[in-house]
Amino acid sequence: MGDYLVPATTYMAVGLMSGTSLDGIDAALVELKVDGKGDVHSCEQVKGVTVPFSAGRKEQIENAMDIERSNIRDICELNVVLGRDFAAAAERVVKESGRTMADLAFISSHGQTVYHMPETGATLQIGELSEIAKQTNVLTVGDFRPCDMSVGGEGAPLVPFVDHLLFRHQEKGRVLLNIGGMANVTLLSPASVSRPMIGGDTGPGNVLIDQCMAILTGGKHTYDRGGAYASAGQVDHLWLDNLIEGDSFLKKPLPKSTGRERYSREMAERLVEEGKSRGLSGEDITATISSYTVRSIRDAVTPFIGQLGLEDVFVGGGGAENHYLMEELGKELGMPVYRMEELGVSSEFKEAAVFAVLGLYRLKGRPNNAPEATGAKKLVSMGKVVLP
Repeated sequence: MGDYLVPATTYMAVGLMSGTSLDGIDAALVELKVDGKGDVHSCEQVKGVTVPFSAGRKEQIENAMDIERSNIRDICELNVVLGRDFAAAAERVVKESGRTMADLAFISSHGQTVYHMPETGATLQIGELSEIAKQTNVLTVGDFRPCDMSVGGEGAPLVPFVDHLLFRHQEKGRVLLNIGGMANVTLLSPASVSRPMIGGDTGPGNVLIDQCMAILTGGKHTYDRGGAYASAGQVDHLWLDNLIEGDSFLKKPLPKSTGRERYSREMAERLVEEGKSRGLSGEDITATISSYTVRSIRDAVTPFIGQLGLEDVFVGGGGAENHYLMEELGKELGMPVYRMEELGVSSEFKEAAVFAVLGLYRLKGRPNNAPEATGAKKLVSMGKVVLP
C-alpha cells in the first residue's frame, strides 16, 4: 500500500469535513505526533475554521441528494465545484494560522456525502480530490468509505477508530458521542478491561431538528440555537413513543449507519404537519423531535452501560451547543455529559481533525477502519491518494 510520507515524529495536516448538517466546510489544521510504533498519540488543533455554504451552494447539495431533483450532470459539476471549495477552506485555515501550505505534510478530506446505501454496499462522497491537490499543491487523501464497504462494512461511522486510539481511559468506560446531522457513538470499555469497542450511528442527530425549525419559521431559523425552542416546549410523549416504535432503523443492532436518505426533508415536513394536527405549538414539536434524537441515543447506549462499564459521555458536533439535548441526555443516560473540550478537543472541529488522523494512517499504508463500528469483515487502509 506504500508510504507516501517522509518518516517523522510530527506531521502538520489539514482535515476537511462537510457533514449531513450542510452548514459548511469544517477545516482543522492539526499537529499529529506519532510514537515509535507509528501510532498517533496526540492530535493538537492549531486552528479551526468553518466556511459556511452559501444559500445557493446548500441548495445545490440538497438537490443532489434528492432523487426527484438530482441529475448526473449537476452531480458531476458539483463534484468539481466542491473540490475547489474544500481546497479554499484548507488554504484559509492555513493562512489564518500564520503558516503556509508548504508547512503541510498532507490534506485529508471526507468529502460531502450525496447518497449512502450500506444495504447495497454503495456510497457516494463528492468534492474532487484532484482539485484539492492541484489547487493547494499538497498531497491529498480522501474518499474513505468505499474501501470499508468493499469488505462488508457500512462505511460509517469512521470516527470510532480515532476515538479508540486517543480517548480510551484506563479505568473508566466512556461514551464518545458525535451529534451532527446524524448521531453516532463509540462505546469504549476501560483500557484495563480487554473488551472490544462498539460503535455505529444511533439515528438522527440535528438533521430533523434543523429541518423542522426551517419549516416552522419559514426559513428564518435553520437550527434551534442553544436548544432554546425545544426548552420552551412540552414533549408529546405519546407521539414520541409512536415515532420511536415506528422507526425500523432504531430496532437494528449496532453497528449500523444511516443518513438523509432516511431522515429527509420530506420526513420533517410530515412530522411538522403531524405535530400541528395534534394541536402542538412549534416549540412543542421541536421539543418532541429533539427528544426523538435523545431517545434514539439512549436506546442504543443503555444495553452496554453495565457490560462496558460506561461512566461518562463526551459530546462533539453541533449538538454539543444544544443545551436541551445535553441536559436531556444526562437525564436519560444517568451519567455526566461533557463537551469534547473536557478531553482537550474542539467539539466543533473534532470530526475534521479525525480525518487528518485517518489520512495519516492511509498515507502510511496502515489499517484505519474499525470493524467493530462498521461491521467490516477485516481491517483495511481506507482512502484514495492524489499527488499534487
